Amino acid sequence: MATPSNVTEIILLGFSPNREVQKTVSVLFLLMYMAIVLGNGLIVVMVMASKGLTSPMYFFLSFLSFVEICYCSVTAPKLILDSFIERQTISLKGCITQIFFLHFFGGTEIFLLTVMAYDRYVAICKPLHYTVIMNRRVCGLLVGAAWSGGLLHSVGQTFLIFQLPFCGLKVLDHYFCDVHPVLKLACSDTFLIGVLIIANGGSISVVSFMGLLASYVVILYSLRTQTSEGRRKALSTCASHIAVVSLFFIPCSFVYMRPCVTLPADKIVAVFYTVVTPLLNPIIYSFRNADMKNAMRRLMGRTVI
Repeated sequence: MATPSNVTEIILLGFSPNREVQKTVSVLFLLMYMAIVLGNGLIVVMVMASKGLTSPMYFFLSFLSFVEICYCSVTAPKLILDSFIERQTISLKGCITQIFFLHFFGGTEIFLLTVMAYDRYVAICKPLHYTVIMNRRVCGLLVGAAWSGGLLHSVGQTFLIFQLPFCGLKVLDHYFCDVHPVLKLACSDTFLIGVLIIANGGSISVVSFMGLLASYVVILYSLRTQTSEGRRKALSTCASHIAVVSLFFIPCSFVYMRPCVTLPADKIVAVFYTVVTPLLNPIIYSFRNADMKNAMRRLMGRTVI
């Protein structure tokens, strides 16, 4: 049962107290957000519309792109709108809701990246059994498991925050609500809840990272028996995935796998996993992929006709 609070809204300080700096940052965020929606949205449309992108890799990629759009949409639009409002506030319920969806889509993305690593492992290490192992039903179950894992993670984090009492004037030195900054606003002892929050987020990060690491160790070991052309294609695909994983996992680990304290660098680091990774996803994964580029040309050709 939640502890009563007399706080109804929280003030978000954003990136800077300077209004001009804040507006400049918001314009940059607007441009990046538009690029994220267009780039990742194009991937979703291409995978759905193209008959040549039916492999499990593209099936998972379309879901990853959809999650990236949703994940960025949890934080970016409010930051953009707040730059034109004199008082940047969010209701307490809105703050907790933002935490829920931030961790829901973030957790789902972590599990999807792990699923994609497993897909690459099967494709490279067991190519003759790939279509049997990664059939449509299995792919659907893996995507469902990723969404379910993200939901369970988010419910756990939100439930812990929901138990805290908040009282007095509350100012959040961030541009969105997250567990660590909000934890500092509670007017009660948060040590145990802080430990549980780290355990929840840390366990997901550690398990997923170990799964990713194991997949790529086995993949690299198996490449010894591949032809030079096979090695080149496999390394190209894996390099794209490792780049996205690094851009997402390293900043997330810095923020969530440490004691519940806030640092001045947290706002900049958060930009990497909430905006930069979704922005680079279409470039890293798709626009350097021959199949995706061919599908894009066909889609553009049909649109022109």
